[in-house]
Amino acid sequence: MVDSVYRTRSLGVAAVGLPDQYADGKAAKVWQLYIGNTRKRTEEYRSWLVSLLRQHGCVSVLDVACGTGVDSIMLVQEGFKMVSVDASDKMLKYALKERWERRKEAAFDQWVIEEANWLTLADDVQKPGDGFDAVICLGNSFAHLPDFKGDQSDQKLALQNIASMVKPGGILIIDHRNYDYILETGLAPQGKNIYYQSDLKQDISTSVLWVNNKPHMVTLDYSLEIPQPEGEQWPPETSKFRLSYYPHRLESFRELLKDAFFGKCEQSVFGDFKPYKPNQGKAPCYFIHVVKKTA
Repeated sequence: MVDSVYRTRSLGVAAVGLPDQYADGKAAKVWQLYIGNTRKRTEEYRSWLVSLLRQHGCVSVLDVACGTGVDSIMLVQEGFKMVSVDASDKMLKYALKERWERRKEAAFDQWVIEEANWLTLADDVQKPGDGFDAVICLGNSFAHLPDFKGDQSDQKLALQNIASMVKPGGILIIDHRNYDYILETGLAPQGKNIYYQSDLKQDISTSVLWVNNKPHMVTLDYSLEIPQPEGEQWPPETSKFRLSYYPHRLESFRELLKDAFFGKCEQSVFGDFKPYKPNQGKAPCYFIHVVKKTA
């Protein structure tokens, strides 16, 4: 069914400033259920990320899209010194709750959580010395930032601000869905979510908005089957919400990253945590960029 007005977000979601697509609280609550246990990530993801950070000698890590805190919690438990920020206070409340409940653990007591906007990141986050050993922006988070001006100026500014938080020799780890595949086929690549361990039955439908013959926005309509509390006899509840993303193509995003680091960087690309080779057999669900700042 097509809306009479093309809606980019679920009703009630804010549209001012850096869009907080979780502002109504509904999507944030359902998203927490969708991602599953915050103390459990897929083992492949945990192993890949932790190994990569340790390989580069990282200790201090800035999570610029922490959401409910799922990645940050994992890294705090692994011994990294975390600073976690997000533009959505509705999402952050879950991270703050976890920190409070585990405040007697030294690592969680020292975990810094703040509200911050990518467009004003330098003002919102106190950078330690030359910067953080690593900055992460995962879970297709950066694609939430739209291009309403039509020149990607906000995205370029946000990436420059994020890159400025990385110390020389440090790394940025940032990802996005395989929008090349989505734009070519109209469907998301087949495969389980590489990040989340969720037992919820789910269905995701994809729509692409074209403006002046250019892909402007991809919307994903999530339909999740939420089980009733134990002991309740009612059938599962179906919860629906919509999130919108800017469809970053692989090569154009590599150029944006290069520009954000003013060319002083080394880049590598992974497809679902494996080194990506163009025209490889199976299309990955996600592209993960690892960018090392060289100066």
